[in-house]
Amino acid sequence: MRIVASTNRRAVRALLAPERTRDAAADRRVAEIVRDVRTHGDEALVRYARQFDRLDGPVEVSRDEMVASAGEIPAPVRAAIRAAAKNIRVVARRQVPRGWRARVAPGATVEQRIVPLDRVGCYVPGGRYPLPSSLLMTAIPAAVAGVGEIIAVCPRPEPVVMAAALEAGVSRLFRLGGAHAIAALAYGTATVPRVDKIVGPGNRYVAAAKALVAADCGIDFYAGPTEIVIVATRGPAAWIAADLIAQAEHDPDARAVLITPSSTLATRVARAVVDQMPADGPARASLRTHGGIIVTASIREAMDLANAAAPEHLVVDDERLAKQVRSAGSVFVGPWSAQVAGDYAIGSNHVLPTAGAARVRGGLSAADFVRQITVQRLTERGLRTMGGTVMALAQAEGLRAHAQSIAVRVADPTSLRAPRFGRPPKLQRRRKGSRRTAGKRVD
Repeated sequence: MRIVASTNRRAVRALLAPERTRDAAADRRVAEIVRDVRTHGDEALVRYARQFDRLDGPVEVSRDEMVASAGEIPAPVRAAIRAAAKNIRVVARRQVPRGWRARVAPGATVEQRIVPLDRVGCYVPGGRYPLPSSLLMTAIPAAVAGVGEIIAVCPRPEPVVMAAALEAGVSRLFRLGGAHAIAALAYGTATVPRVDKIVGPGNRYVAAAKALVAADCGIDFYAGPTEIVIVATRGPAAWIAADLIAQAEHDPDARAVLITPSSTLATRVARAVVDQMPADGPARASLRTHGGIIVTASIREAMDLANAAAPEHLVVDDERLAKQVRSAGSVFVGPWSAQVAGDYAIGSNHVLPTAGAARVRGGLSAADFVRQITVQRLTERGLRTMGGTVMALAQAEGLRAHAQSIAVRVADPTSLRAPRFGRPPKLQRRRKGSRRTAGKRVD
C-alpha cells in the first residue's frame, strides 16, 4: 500500500474525496432499458433477464423451491442466518419511530401517526458473490416496520439466498437483476408488482436505474463502491491490514484507507498487507488503485480528515475518538469491533451511504419503511387562540384567501353550530309497476 503524508493534499484528496464519474453511455443504456420495461412490461423484462441474468426458467421462485433449496445448505449456515436475523430484528425494533400526540395550545393538538409502507422491493446483488446478508439487512427491517408485502429480486439466487428470504419473511422472490429489475419494481408488470420503495445496493447500472426512477418510486439512497477508513494510533498491524483487505475484496473499486499519526504503524500495516494479500480476487487491484495510508501530524488532524471524508465505515481506536465522529455511515470502536462483524451479525445495518453521503444521512433502518403522517385537531377555542397568528403571517405573505379562511370561521362560528339545511323534499309513493328515470315517472 502506498503511504502518503497529509501535507500532500492532492494524494489525500484522491484517497478520501473521490469524485463520482458518470458513464454517459451506460446512463443512456439504462434509460433505454427502463423505458422499454415500463412500456412493454413482461415481454421486455423477460428478454433482458435472459440476456443479462441467464434466465432459463420461471421468473419467480416458488415457495416450494425456496424451502427445498434452503434445505440443501449446511446446518451451521442455516443457524448463522437465524442468529444474524435475530440480532437485526433486535436493532430494527428500536429504529421504528413512535407515534405521539402533543397539546401545543388550549384546543390545539398535533399527532404523529406511523403507518408502514404497503409494498417494498429489496434488491439483492448476485454477481461475484451470493449475498444473503444483503437480503437480511433489507427485508428484516421492512418486516419489523410492518410492511405488508416484501418483494425481493436477485439475478441468480443461490440456495443460501433463498434460505435468507424465508428467514426474513420475504413475500415473493424473483430471478431478476440489473436495471430491468429496478424498472419492474418501480413501474410494475403483469408478473412483478409495483412497489412503494426500492432499497438495497447494486452495481453502477442498478444505481443509475434507481436514480432514474426516483421521481416515480421511493429509493433509499445512492450506493456506490464500498469504503472503509480506519483511524488508529496503535494496535496489531496484522488486524488493521486484515480489515483493509476484507473491505477491498468486495470490488476493484472499493476504497480502503488507514489514517494515522504514527509513521511506524503505517510502515508495519503496509508490510502486513503485503503478507496477507490473497492470490486472487479483487483486493489487490482495489488496494493498488484506491487504497492507501495517510500519515498525519496529530490524531486530531486524522479525525478531521475522517470527518471530512464522511466514510461508509469508520473504525477508531477507542471511545475518546468515537466521541469526535461527526459524519460516518457506521462507526466501529476498538480493536475487537471488527467491521466485518457489522456486515453480518451485530444487528446494525450494512446498507450504508457512500461517497460522502454520510454527511446528511445514516444507513438503512426500519424508519425508512414507514410513513410519518401528521394529524392536526383544532377546537373553536384553539382556532381563536392562534387565529391572529395565522392571519398575520398570511397577510404578511400576501395570501389574503389564507387569512380569510380563518376570519370567516371566527366571524360566524354559529354557522357550524346550527346548520340550516331545510327539510328534505317529500318523496312521492310510486304506484306498483312504475319506475322513475331522469325525475319523470314512466309506466
